Amino acid sequence: MDRTNPTSDTFTGNSNTPRSTDNMEDMARAAHETTDKIADKATAGVDRLSGTAHRAIDSATDTASSAAAWASDISDQAGKMQARLVESAANEIRARPIATVASALVIGYLLGRL
Repeated sequence: MDRTNPTSDTFTGNSNTPRSTDNMEDMARAAHETTDKIADKATAGVDRLSGTAHRAIDSATDTASSAAAWASDISDQAGKMQARLVESAANEIRARPIATVASALVIGYLLGRL
């Protein structure tokens, strides 16, 4: 068997034969196609994860905004309630000043005895 015969259909060891060049090109093309397929799948996966992350952040932002609005409303309500209680106490003191002072003295004396 002649190892340098270029008409042979099998790999002959000569790197310049058309068969080995075609085979190398086919392998390189297959490697490129496989790399492209993997990159496309990875890109799709990253896009899905990115979309999921964006939705999670949007949901967290909406929840935080709702919680901040709720806390602000509670604070406003507490301020209004405090103002009503102070006004009510002031009205009672104005209506019965002597009874209020006497009550305060009695309560102070009893607390002092404890």
